[in-house]
Amino acid sequence: MEIACLDLEGVLVPEIWIAFAEKTGIAELRATTRDIPDYDVLMKQRLRILEENGLKLSDIQEVIATLQPLEGAAEFVNWLRERFQVVILSDTFYEFSQPLMRQLGFPTLLCHKLITDGAGRVVDYQLRQKDPKRQSVIALKSLYYRIIAAGDSYNDTTMLAEAHAGILFHAPDNVIAEFPQFPAVQTFEDLKKEFIKASDRSLSL
Repeated sequence: MEIACLDLEGVLVPEIWIAFAEKTGIAELRATTRDIPDYDVLMKQRLRILEENGLKLSDIQEVIATLQPLEGAAEFVNWLRERFQVVILSDTFYEFSQPLMRQLGFPTLLCHKLITDGAGRVVDYQLRQKDPKRQSVIALKSLYYRIIAAGDSYNDTTMLAEAHAGILFHAPDNVIAEFPQFPAVQTFEDLKKEFIKASDRSLSL
């Protein structure tokens, strides 16, 4: 049996922090794991900016409530579900995910947790575990599943490398250049073809 493991932001839904940066006008919040490979460095920068600007979790959630999955993403998830088990492995937070996951039909999501104070300020974050995407793939492989994974950023590359097959999707040029071992595609139709190619079963579009 095969499992499709997908990143969330940039693959199925818009980058939440970029949308929040556009809403607030704070350019520094546009940074993602496409730009800063070290997730802890990235999150500490985000927490600092939120504190400096008096921004709360509710402010971010207000923006998330206006977002929709990328065009074709919901249809792609449905297509995958007919052919694979589907697990979303993301560095987002459960406190962010509900509105977007509802629009995707609530596939299984493994991600992280935000820590807030009594006033709703985001004061810290709690990783599910170190290198969680790769560790999730290792765990699923231990159950004798074959894993095909797709992602777009630096923080996806250990997941792609650990999977039986890894695919870059919507990845920026810098990530594609640094990881030429992974096929890189830009459309959901081409991503379907890569999943079919990587599968050890006879599948069709």
